[in-house]
Amino acid sequence: MASLGFIGTGTIGGPMAAQLVEHQHALLVCDKNASALQALLDKGAQAAEIKDIAEQCATVFLSLPGPPEIETVVLGERGLLNGLKSGATIVDLSTNSVSLNRKIAELAAAKGIRYLDAPVSGGKRAALKGSLAIMIGGDESAFNDVRSLLECIGENLFYMGPSGSGTLTKLVNNQIFLCTSVLIQEGFVMGAKAGMDPSALLEVLKSSSAGPHMASAPLALSRKFDLDVFSLAIAAKDVGVALESGREIGAPMPMTEAAHGVYTKALDAGFGKDDFFATVKVLESAAGIEVPPLRKPNKS
Repeated sequence: MASLGFIGTGTIGGPMAAQLVEHQHALLVCDKNASALQALLDKGAQAAEIKDIAEQCATVFLSLPGPPEIETVVLGERGLLNGLKSGATIVDLSTNSVSLNRKIAELAAAKGIRYLDAPVSGGKRAALKGSLAIMIGGDESAFNDVRSLLECIGENLFYMGPSGSGTLTKLVNNQIFLCTSVLIQEGFVMGAKAGMDPSALLEVLKSSSAGPHMASAPLALSRKFDLDVFSLAIAAKDVGVALESGREIGAPMPMTEAAHGVYTKALDAGFGKDDFFATVKVLESAAGIEVPPLRKPNKS
């Protein structure tokens, strides 16, 4: 059986690749950061260049930061499409743009190569447990052929339709939860500016019409910006890609555009390595107030 290839072994990619190794799959791994490979090499994976992976592997997984990196790895002069054999499959687990998904799928198909957009959701914790949600777009028969591999890294697999459908599903998911976080923070910053107790405010909102949206409030207001849940830099990128895809499709996204402005300001302020909810610091700075930490609920 041909080795599997895995390109991009960072925060999410590394744990996903590890799941494949732990399921006894021979794996060639590649990352521009050599230190990101070490844990996988210790488990038995082998380091390789993109060229070697293209020549030796029938299935190649990608977990890359965004569209520019994906385009280089797949379509670049030394990219996968210039080395993979006809019949090979690329499974892109990254969050890409819909237009680039479709472009790659078309170019790959012309060479007899199958391309699936299969972004994941659940973060690092789910990746470590192999319990991610995976949203798949592309040829359904190609999905069925690699389904057992995807089941190594995800518990919930959703086939969404033609090329780009998986990515669009992921973009809608991230757009909603990332922009909702900013909206929640905005409300609590306003309350704090007016002298309200955020813990008391949260208790009222949980029992009111805003209640269904309050599950994420404790995290969004936690001030624990180093939890390594989901970096602000990646969040800003994802919201930006959602906006770009909306423009390409012809769907206006004014709320998303406003939230993206907050993420951009947070990036400019140097919060990119913090968790995504560090956006609260931008809102607090503009209001001249800091939201007090939430109190633990009284269990009595």
